[in-house]
Amino acid sequence: MLQLAKKLFSSSLLVFTTACLGCISLMSSASAQMNIEITGVGQSLYPIAVMRFKDENKLPTSVTEIIRQDLARSGYFKNTENGNASESDEGIPNYKSWTARGADALVVGSVVQTGGTQFEIHYKLFDIRKSLSLGGLNLNSSADNLRAVAHKIADDIIFKLLGERGVFSTRLSYVIKEGKRYRLVISDADGQNIRNAMSSSEPIISPSWSPDGKKVAYVSFEDRKPVIYVHELATGRRIALSNQKGNNSAPAWSADGKKLAISLSRDGNTQIYVIHDDGTGLRRLTRGSTIDTEPQYSPDGRSIYFTSDRGGNPQIYRMSADGEQTESAKRITYKQGFVTSPRISPDGKYLAYIANIGGAFRLYILNLATGDSQALTDSSSDESPSFAANGRYVLYSTKVNGKRVLAAVSVDGNSKQVLTIPGSDVRQPSWGPFMD
Repeated sequence: MLQLAKKLFSSSLLVFTTACLGCISLMSSASAQMNIEITGVGQSLYPIAVMRFKDENKLPTSVTEIIRQDLARSGYFKNTENGNASESDEGIPNYKSWTARGADALVVGSVVQTGGTQFEIHYKLFDIRKSLSLGGLNLNSSADNLRAVAHKIADDIIFKLLGERGVFSTRLSYVIKEGKRYRLVISDADGQNIRNAMSSSEPIISPSWSPDGKKVAYVSFEDRKPVIYVHELATGRRIALSNQKGNNSAPAWSADGKKLAISLSRDGNTQIYVIHDDGTGLRRLTRGSTIDTEPQYSPDGRSIYFTSDRGGNPQIYRMSADGEQTESAKRITYKQGFVTSPRISPDGKYLAYIANIGGAFRLYILNLATGDSQALTDSSSDESPSFAANGRYVLYSTKVNGKRVLAAVSVDGNSKQVLTIPGSDVRQPSWGPFMD
C-alpha cells in the first residue's frame, strides 16, 4: 500500500516529458475567452439595481454589463434591472419608488468622452433601505482599460455594501492546453482579457503569484526536466530560480516576497528547501526518508504547510518556516486517508486541500481552529486549489464532460461557477493577490 501511495502521489505532482519553449509577449491577446456558468447561489441574494450608464453607447465595451456580471458572480447579489434603461446620476433618486420596485441598492452612472479614446466614467451608489447616498467614483480610462474600471466599480460596491474587499480587480494565472501546446496565461478575475505569458510544447505547471502581483513562479520542462522559473510579468524577463539535479517543483512565495519554498529531489527523495527570490541561499528544511513536497507559507510567514507520506499515505503537516530542526512537523489532516495540495486562506483560518475519496479526488476545506472539514464539491477530478485574495472563494481545476475546466466555489459551498474555454483544457490555476 505504501508503494502504491508513493506512486500515485509522485505521479500527481509531475509529468516527466521533454520540452521546447517558445516565449511570447504577455501583452499579446489570446483569441479564446472564458464562458462562465453560475450555479447554486441560493435564495437570499441582495437585490440591487444596476442601471445602464448614461451615454455608454460611446464606449467600445459595456461597463454596465461587466459590473452586473461581477456582482452576479459574487454570489451575494441579484440584479433587479437587466435592461437598457438609464437613471440620472445627478441629484437624489426616488427612494420610495425604488423600494416599490424591489431594490435595496441602486447603481447609476454616466460616460463623458474627453478625447478620441479617452473617457471619464462617473458612478454613484445609493442605499435604498436607508435612503442614503454612499458616494461613488470618478475614473479616467482609455478604451482598452474599461474592464479594469468596471471591476474597480464592482469592488467599490462590494466594499460599501458588505464591508469587505471585492476581488474583481485581481488576476488569475492558469495553463491552457490546446492540442500538444501549453500556454501560461494571465486573465482578469472573471477569466476574460486573457494574455499570454509563455507558450511551450511541453507541460507548464504550478504557477504561483508573488505577494505584490508582479511576478509568477512556475515549473517548466523546457530543459528536458522540471525547472523552476520566476517570471516578471511587466517585462517578460525571467530567471531560472532552481535547476538542481532531479526534480525542481512546487514553488511557493513567502509573505514578504523575498524567498520561496520549493521541493527538490537533488539528494534522492523529494524534500523541502527554501531559496531567495534571486536563486541564491538554497537551504534544506526537511530531512526525512519519505516524500515531503507542496510547501505553502502561512500568511504570517512563521509556518510552512506541506504534503508528506511519512505516515504511510500522503497527509498535510505543518512545521516552522525555519525547518524541522527548529520545531518538529505536526500532522494537520486526519479525516481522509489520502490528502494532497494544501492551500492556506489569506487570513490563516482555513486550509483547502484535495482528498482521495474512493478514487475520487475532491476539494475539501478545513477549519484550522475547530478541526471541522467539509467537501466543497461532489466531483471526482479536482486539483490545484487556490484561495481568492479575500478568502471568500476557492479556485480549482476539475473535469466537465472529459475536459479540464476551472471552477470556483465559495468557502461555504453555496455559490459555484465553472469557467471554460471551448475546445481547450484549462488547468493549474492560481488566484493573484490584491493589487494595491
